[in-house]
Amino acid sequence: MRAYRIAYDGRPFHGFQRQPDVGTVADELLAALDRLGVTDGAVPEGYAAAGRTDAGVSALAQTVAFGAPDWLSPAAFNSELPASVRAWASASVPETFHATHDAARRRYTYHLHAPAVDDKRARTALSALTGEHDFHNLTPDETGTVRDLSMELHRDGEFLVVGLTADGFCRQLVRRVVGLVAEIARGQREPSAVDRVLAPEPLDGPEGVAPAPAQPLVLTGVDYPGVEFTTDADALESARKVFGDLRAQRAAGTRVAGTVLDGLE
Repeated sequence: MRAYRIAYDGRPFHGFQRQPDVGTVADELLAALDRLGVTDGAVPEGYAAAGRTDAGVSALAQTVAFGAPDWLSPAAFNSELPASVRAWASASVPETFHATHDAARRRYTYHLHAPAVDDKRARTALSALTGEHDFHNLTPDETGTVRDLSMELHRDGEFLVVGLTADGFCRQLVRRVVGLVAEIARGQREPSAVDRVLAPEPLDGPEGVAPAPAQPLVLTGVDYPGVEFTTDADALESARKVFGDLRAQRAAGTRVAGTVLDGLE
């Protein structure tokens, strides 16, 4: 068994997990393994992933593991993957290893564009949400809603960067936490709204918290005790080039949009 660290740009995909009739990151990984002759179109033995990122969510450290031949380095894996999906490190793991169940901690980072908000209110809200709570009002899940979240926030120019860490996350929990913090920071809700959200009673109608947009969210870390990943130098260089080009393209797009905006007088 081998585990692979996978980075990807989530914008072109309908999430990580395979779905009928739409393209996902998992589709690309499994199709690459088929083209490489590792599989014959079937899911490889022991295959599992660290998490199911939503449509539009990107990753630095998504982790997949399966029975793989010794020659399947991250660079070899990349030879049949699209540029937007890059393997960059790998580790040998026991036959009993499960990429989902053996993950001790997962870390997400959300880049909230918030040039004119009250940072103090944002920090107050985030502090109240930190710790072990029943987050049933911030997820569509009906079970497994009690989570122990570690959260932090810092200002980076026009962005509030929100980091969230836990052993696992309910569906949409990260994006709804960020959505609630953003509403409080913008003055759309009072900080006391956190108490209502964490109360046993369900939220109805306009009281509900909508998830923040998916594209500013990145899966930035997954911890596996005792597993040491080795970076593949060629694969790392390839990934850095791909994401460097993406950063340049998006920066240029921002400049173009700014030129149009500034001219609309």
